[in-house]
Parts: sequence; C-alpha cells; structure tokens
Amino acid sequence: MVKAKVWVLRKHFDGFPKESDFEMKEETLPEVKDGEVLLEAVFLSLDPYIRAMSQLLMKEGDVLFGGQVAKVLQSKNPAFPVGCYVTAPCGWRTHTVTNGKAKFSQDMAQVLPDWPKEIPLSLAVGALGMPGLTALYGLEEVMQVKPGEIVLVSAAAGAVGTMVGQICKIKGCKVVGSAGSDDKVAYLKELGFDHAFNYKTIPSLDEALKKASPEGYDCYFENVGGPFFTAALNQMRHGGRIAVCGAISLYNATTPQTCPYPHMTIITRCLRMEGFQANQWPDKDKASIRRLVTWMKQGKLKAKEKITEGFEHTPAAFIRMLKGTDLGKAVVKV
Repeated sequence: MVKAKVWVLRKHFDGFPKESDFEMKEETLPEVKDGEVLLEAVFLSLDPYIRAMSQLLMKEGDVLFGGQVAKVLQSKNPAFPVGCYVTAPCGWRTHTVTNGKAKFSQDMAQVLPDWPKEIPLSLAVGALGMPGLTALYGLEEVMQVKPGEIVLVSAAAGAVGTMVGQICKIKGCKVVGSAGSDDKVAYLKELGFDHAFNYKTIPSLDEALKKASPEGYDCYFENVGGPFFTAALNQMRHGGRIAVCGAISLYNATTPQTCPYPHMTIITRCLRMEGFQANQWPDKDKASIRRLVTWMKQGKLKAKEKITEGFEHTPAAFIRMLKGTDLGKAVVKV
C-alpha cells in the first residue's frame, strides 16, 4: 500500500492565511481500479484562486486543491501509460490514486509527449499550462482582441498577467500593465509592455491610466477588483470588452467590498463584461498549449518562476505568493 503526505485545511481562512490554518497528514491510498492511475507529484502549482475559492469548495479537514505535474507510477487507464507525465487536479498531495476528473479546474491531461527538453517541465503548470491558457482564452475567446487595439491588464506581473501582455504583443496590440513594485514594472518593460506603472506609488490612478493611453482602452483583462476596476471602467472606449479573470484585492477581505454602481458607464459606452475560467474550452487545450510552446521556442514568450523546494514548505510558499512580493509563478518542487 502506498502512503501519501497531504496538506489539509485545518481551519478556514479568516482574512490573510496563516501557517496554523494548515496541517500535514499521512494517508494510505487505495488500490488502483480500472480507469485510474497512481500519480507521484513532481511540481505543485500555487495560485491565487485557491484562496478565492477555498470557502466555496472546501470544508475544514479537506485536502487543499490545485494543479500539479505528476508522474504515472501505476496505470489501469490506457490514456495514461506508466512513466508518462500529466497535469492533474490532485491538490497538495505527494501521491494520488485518481481517475483524473476535476470538480472545478481542468481534468487530468498528459503532458505533450514531445515536450522540449530545453523547457522546464514545471512550466506545464505555469506559462505553458493553466495560467497561459487563461491568458490566451481571455484574449481570444472572451475579448476577441484585434491587431491595433489597446489592452489594459492589472496584476500584470503575475503568472497570468505576464502572459497576457506578451500574447498581446504577438497579436499586434498596444498593452499597458500595472504592478505593485518598481522591480515588477521594470520586468514588464523587459517583456515588451508598451507602458507599465507602479500603482502603489502613483498619486492618481485615473491620471496614470490616462497618461498611459490618452485615447482609452479597447480591452481590459481584470485580475484585481477594488478601486482599480472602477478606474479602469471609466477609461474604456465605446464597445470595449472586459474579461473578468480574478479579483485578488478582495480574496482576503473580512467584510464585503463595494464599488460605485457602474451601470450607466456600461450602458452608455456599450461595454461587454464577462467572467470566465480556463476550463471552458477543453477541446482547444492541446492545440493551444502547442501554440504557447512554439511561441516560447521562438523566443516570443518568457517566464519567470519562484520555485520552493520541499513539500513541507507548501503553506509558507502559498502565503508568500499571496503577499505578492516575489516575481515569478509560484511552484513547489516536491
């Protein structure tokens, strides 16, 4: 019998998560049944949506959810032979017996068999995985961006935001990004953002948005919520589109947050706003990942990672990711 180490939610988060909210346990896994596989985790993906959806998807004592890159150790599913690597929605676990079906995120999928040796496998849960697909689908499926359009992205130095900006440049758009430190702003400019600013140090958010694009914005890739959303909405051009991907400024709030009613702005400017998740277009995932891989091989996409070594450090790495001080996609190397 295989034993797994798991991190469970000891106590629901009250505001910002604390290490005491988590507890590591050991469990014995069942035998592999028809249609199932036994996985050994290689990399765990740490993402803000875990905090956002924890109250909705978890009860105290549940294993933390999330994606991982894992190796198939045993298989009774011909789609996933022994020795192959997969991305799987198995959460914070070292080993898992699963049929690969997800309740919230993407189902288990085999990593491209011809994954380039020069590209780190950890990017399968980063720029070339869920965050990359989120950026791509938000731009193509939700906002349907066109060459020459002006795109604004908040939390632009995050795992999704950096991909949004780079894909915008591939598509011939002007892109403006906001971030929370001067180092992050410098990185956005390295990636090719036409304009980037530190929202923490500017005297006026409205003026910063106007200065970056006096003609306004055709598309807004929304990641933060809060006052930034209201300011961005007021800068949208007629017929503008807003892809609502996240609201990280709200995730740790202990009281409901409100904003000015946006109805008249939306009506008079004929704006379209749509929330979405990356798992809405599963039939496109394989081809989309191949496109992302090709762009990276061509040097059109770059990605930074913040890799934490050791399964035992997962909660600390998660908390650090939510603080937003690190640059790069948060990953735990198991």
